[in-house]
Amino acid sequence: MGFYSDVILPRFCDLAMRNKDLLPIRERVIGAAQGRVLEIGVGSGRNLPFYRAPVTEVLALEPAPRLVSMARSASRGTSIPISFLEASAEAIPVEDHSVDTVVTTWTLCSIPRAATALAEMRRVLRPGGRLAFVEHGLAPDDGVRRWQDRLTPVWRCCCGGCHLNRPIRSMIEGAGFRIDKIETSYIPGPRPLTFTYEGSARPN
Repeated sequence: MGFYSDVILPRFCDLAMRNKDLLPIRERVIGAAQGRVLEIGVGSGRNLPFYRAPVTEVLALEPAPRLVSMARSASRGTSIPISFLEASAEAIPVEDHSVDTVVTTWTLCSIPRAATALAEMRRVLRPGGRLAFVEHGLAPDDGVRRWQDRLTPVWRCCCGGCHLNRPIRSMIEGAGFRIDKIETSYIPGPRPLTFTYEGSARPN
């Protein structure tokens, strides 16, 4: 598992995140960021070229060393200052109420203790700060949900802990956030993998 998780899985994740259908979504979510930004699970850095003013700084959090290295390469040439935090979202090494925007893109599916991570995101956000997110998760259609439940145990083992069936909206609201806006839809691809939640939320 060491070679797979350290070498194969980071490259697989990067390949999956190259999907051109994701580009307009990235642009919208990153475009909602402002001020001091904390990106949770920066991965191989696919979002980093999209950051522009009024973003003043990006804290790029990622627990996987190989992905941090890939993200550093992706950050070359960006005009926004970027600091890399090799750490878990379940224990964010950032002071309370010090971040204007938290960004998550296809990340909550794979955090082992997602409720703890969301509580940490709420802790670091300033009053009036915003969580900008796009995530895949539990679909509204019974047939698709059944497939998500069937596939998740194997998918989780093969894909870095990714859950296909997490109820993203209720997770965010249950962590003490108020949804400002949310849009849900299937993006192109197999339905159990592609039901998408996109929006923003603020701490209650």
